[in-house]
Amino acid sequence: MSWLVTVGPALAVTLIAVLVTKVGWRWFYIAAVTSKRDLTALWAYLKLLRLTKKYERENLTIADVFQMQVKQNPNKHAIISDTQQWTFRQLEEFSNRVANFYHAQGFRKGDVIGLLLENRAEFVGIWLGLSKIGVITPLINTNQRGPSLLHSITVAHCKSLIFGEGFSDAVQDIRKDIPADVSLYQFNDEANKSVLETAKDMTTLLETVEKRKVAATAERANHHDRLVYIYTSGTTGLPKAAVISHARYLFIAAGINYTMGFRQDDIFYTPLPLYHTAGGIMSMGQSVLFGSTVAIRKKFSASGYFADCVKFQATVGQYIGEMARYILATPPSPNDRAHKVRLIFGNGLRPQIWPQFVERFNITKVGEFYGATEGNANIMNNDSTVGAIGFVSRILPQVYPISILRADADTGEPIRGADGLCQLCEPNEPGVFIGKIVKGNSAREFLGYVDEKASAKKIVCDVFRKGDMAFLSGDLLVADERGYLFFKDRTGDTFRWKGENVSTSEVEAQVSNVAGYKDTVVYGVTIPHTEGRAGMAAIYDPNNEVDLVVFADKLAKVLPAYARPQFLRFLTKIDMTGTFKLRKVDLQKEGFDPTQIKDTLYYQTPKGRYELLTPEIYEKINRHEVRF
Repeated sequence: MSWLVTVGPALAVTLIAVLVTKVGWRWFYIAAVTSKRDLTALWAYLKLLRLTKKYERENLTIADVFQMQVKQNPNKHAIISDTQQWTFRQLEEFSNRVANFYHAQGFRKGDVIGLLLENRAEFVGIWLGLSKIGVITPLINTNQRGPSLLHSITVAHCKSLIFGEGFSDAVQDIRKDIPADVSLYQFNDEANKSVLETAKDMTTLLETVEKRKVAATAERANHHDRLVYIYTSGTTGLPKAAVISHARYLFIAAGINYTMGFRQDDIFYTPLPLYHTAGGIMSMGQSVLFGSTVAIRKKFSASGYFADCVKFQATVGQYIGEMARYILATPPSPNDRAHKVRLIFGNGLRPQIWPQFVERFNITKVGEFYGATEGNANIMNNDSTVGAIGFVSRILPQVYPISILRADADTGEPIRGADGLCQLCEPNEPGVFIGKIVKGNSAREFLGYVDEKASAKKIVCDVFRKGDMAFLSGDLLVADERGYLFFKDRTGDTFRWKGENVSTSEVEAQVSNVAGYKDTVVYGVTIPHTEGRAGMAAIYDPNNEVDLVVFADKLAKVLPAYARPQFLRFLTKIDMTGTFKLRKVDLQKEGFDPTQIKDTLYYQTPKGRYELLTPEIYEKINRHEVRF
C-alpha cells in the first residue's frame, strides 16, 4: 500500500505526459468543451439501443407498440386537424377494419398495396391496418402525376392501389397503363359516393367490417419485416422506393424522441406530408409509438404556421428549411410569440436565417437533423449550434460509426490511398458523408431501395479495411475542430468557375435572401468556348418584385465575383417536389437560350449589372463575342 502511495502520483504524471504527447493538449480542451454535448447524446443513444433491443427480442411490430398506447390512453387524441380529432381507440378500430377487410379480400403477408392519400387520420390508419396482416404499403407522393405516378406504382410491385377521391383524375389519366392485375380502391370522404370505373368503394365497404380485433387467421409481420416504402423526392429523376422496416421506423422515431427529449404530453405540429420520413415517421411516430398528440395540416401555409401552433396548443413544431424561409417572409403577427412551442426540429434551416427565425418567433431550442430516408447515417444537432446538422464525437468517435471521407466533389467517389482504402478528412476539409453498414443491426443496417441495382450504387466497399461496407450519402459535409457537422453540397451540384469551386447550396441561400426569401435554385451551365460552368439562378418572382439594381448591389456584398450567378431566370410558375424542392435537373437541361425559354432571362455584364438576355446577345455569347 505504501508503494502505491509513493509511486502512484508519479504514475499519474507519467500517464498524463504520455497522453499529452500522443494526442496533445488541444485534445483535452476539445474534450472539455464538447463533453456535455457528447455525454447527453451518448445517454440518449444508450436508451435508444435498450428500447430497440428489447422490442427486437420480443419481436414486436409497430402495430404491437401502438396497441400499448391504445391500452394506456384509449381516449386521448392521437391525431388532430382542422376537421378531425381521432383518439387512439378510434385509430385502432379503423386500422382493424382495414386489416380485416383486406385480409378478406385475399391479401396476405408480403403483398404490396400502394396508398395515394392526403394528410388525414385515415392515412395512418390504412398503413397501420395493412401492417397488421403483413402487407407492405408504399406511401406515394401526392404530387406525382402521369409517368412518375405510374412508375411509383410499378416500381414497388403493387398488387393494389388505394387512392383518395381527390386523386381520381390522376389515377384515371394513367388507368390504361396500370397493370391489369392491380386492383383499385377509392377512399371517399363519405360512404355511398360515386367512384372511378373499375374501382371499389372502400369507404362504404369498410363500414360493415369487424373493428374489435384482427382475424386470427391473418399472418402477422415480424420485427425486421418491411413496413412501408417511402419515395425519394425525385429532384434528379424518377422517384425511388426506399425500404422502411418495422425496426427502422422504430429506430428513426425513437432516436429523435430521446435525442431531443420529447415528452408524452407534447403536442406536435407538422404541416409536412405524411408520405415522407420527416412528417410520417419523425412526427407521426411520436403518436404511434409514444402516445403523444400530433396535429396535421393538409397543405402547408406560411402565414398559418404559428396560428395553427396557437390553435392546437402545440409545444413542438416541425419544419424543413424552405418552410422556415417562407414563414420568416410573412408579415409580423401577434401569433409570432403567442404560441407554446418550446422547440422546433427539422432539416435544412439555413444558417443565414437561423438567428432571425429563433429571435422573431421566440424559439428556445432547435433540433436540426440530417439523414437520407434510405440511409443509415443519421445525425442530430442536440444543442442548437447555429448551422450545424449534427456532430461526430471527437472523444468517443467509435460509439456511432459515421465518417467523412475524402472524395471527388463532382462524382462523390471516395479517394483511396496506396493501400486501396478510403481516407478520413481532416477538420474543416469537405468530404462525402458515410455510415458503416452492419447487417442485422437496426441502427447500422442499410435497407436501401426496392430496386436492388439502385441500392448497390449507394454502397462503398473496402472503406477502412478489406471487406467492410458503408452507405454512401452523396452529400458533402465538413466537420469543424469540435466535431460539428455542416452541410456543404450534393456531390455533382458543386461546379467550377474561374478556377474556383462554387457550392450551389451556399449561393442559393444568399441569392434567396437578397431576393426577399424567394424560391431559388442555382446550377451550373456550360458556355461555348469557356472553361468550367457558369452559375445560373432561377428565382420564382411572378409579380416582378425583384429590383435588379438593388439585387446586384446586395449580391456583390455577400458573394465573391466567381460565385455570383452569370445568368438569372425569373420563373412565373414552379414545379416542386413534395418537400418544397425545385426540380433542378429540368432547369439545368433548359440552359439559358431565350428562344427556347419563355421566362425572362438576364446576363451579368462585366460591370456586375444584370441586363436582358435577348436572342441577339445569346448568339454573341455563342460566338464568344460576349465574354465572361
